[in-house]
Amino acid sequence: MHAAGMGGIRTAGDLVARMQLSRKMRLNEAKKYVADKLKVSVEDLVDEVVMNELRQELDISTVYAGMGEMSRGIESKFKIAKLLDLEINSVQRFLRKTGWQQ
Repeated sequence: MHAAGMGGIRTAGDLVARMQLSRKMRLNEAKKYVADKLKVSVEDLVDEVVMNELRQELDISTVYAGMGEMSRGIESKFKIAKLLDLEINSVQRFLRKTGWQQ
């Protein structure tokens, strides 16, 4: 039931999928991990309104990230990597190529 409507960046589907792929977590385990990190319930992960507000608050991009001062692209990925305690390849490549320290 919880997966119904969990569509990418509109909710937390992209974050849950990252955990499934990078840490080989099962779906329910990934949902719980993301919910715990975001300090919301697993049920909130599929709520577009709750997640849109939370994504704006955490500045980790939304469907309409091009509007206003929301982070986009690599900036959002940096924030997601830190938030989920996760290595994201594009972030790691950026750090290596630029020599920038996080």
